Amino acid sequence: MKKDSKSVIYWLLTGCLLIFIMVVVGGITRLTHSGLSISNYKLISGTIPPLNEAEWNVAFDLYKQYPEYQKINNQFTLEDFKDIYFWEWLHRVIGRFIGIVFMIPFAYFLIRKQLTKSTIKKCLILMLLGSFQGFLGWFMVKSGLTDRPDVSHYRLAMHLTAAFITFAYTLWVALDLIYPEKKKIDFKFRNLIRLTLIILLLQIIYGAFVAGLDAGFLHNHWPLMNDGALIHESVYIEQSPIIKNFIEGKSGVQFVHRYLAYIVVALIFMIWYKGKRIKKNNTQKNTLNMLLIIVSVQFLLGIFTLLYRVPITLGVLHQVVAFFLLGTMTFSLHRFSK
Repeated sequence: MKKDSKSVIYWLLTGCLLIFIMVVVGGITRLTHSGLSISNYKLISGTIPPLNEAEWNVAFDLYKQYPEYQKINNQFTLEDFKDIYFWEWLHRVIGRFIGIVFMIPFAYFLIRKQLTKSTIKKCLILMLLGSFQGFLGWFMVKSGLTDRPDVSHYRLAMHLTAAFITFAYTLWVALDLIYPEKKKIDFKFRNLIRLTLIILLLQIIYGAFVAGLDAGFLHNHWPLMNDGALIHESVYIEQSPIIKNFIEGKSGVQFVHRYLAYIVVALIFMIWYKGKRIKKNNTQKNTLNMLLIIVSVQFLLGIFTLLYRVPITLGVLHQVVAFFLLGTMTFSLHRFSK
């Protein structure tokens, strides 16, 4: 039986699609402040939501025991609770479904000996990444069930970044099977793409910081941060030492996220420009053009998301396009590395 067949590729790409859907639902969950609506974690029984009024009241009573209800949402009715419960429940169910979609076909391909040793090793790494992602989800939620009625922005960043990395690695494994050929590499150009990918991941982390700290709801001006100021003075006075303002202060975190965006755009433009001067096939050419288009759309979305104070639609679109940008960067790196 042929190893690493098309069915294996379709399986991996299905995993990519499901991770994408999960990240979108996760973004909606965050923007609707639904992430703390389910205060316990039940791997099997938690798949089934409350089915009658009595079960809903039990779930609502549990929610009332935690800081988010006591300090922020104490005016909530049962119907309000059902709205936020839905998004967190859907997010968790998709996570469980991804686990099933990965493990059952993996066992099948393993038993049928349809995977090479190299692909098996990569899939085991994927299994570890997926398991770690599940742990980070609960680790994040747990941080909002103590004194503060919100999750730690550090843990949110870990959870989101792990999802992006899991997607990128799953795509990379699929691309290894789709494009098994080897060819000459322009190492300088490849390293430029690598550098840009690292900066993009750092930008994604800061995007999670902005979301976790609700830093998008202030300094809603562009191109400057506040009525003619390059950077708001509160960046320097929020916390000491100064460095904490750029990882924990709302103004500082937004400042870094803004100016990392300029760096990402500049680096991708450099990739596109230098790419014009090297020999490439149509796939590589189209990939570089797509990179430039997506980063331009993402930059504009970031501006409008800020100016309109993070409406849910723009906030989700901004995260979706970030996902597409990471996917295209991963594809570009693969096509100029193999």
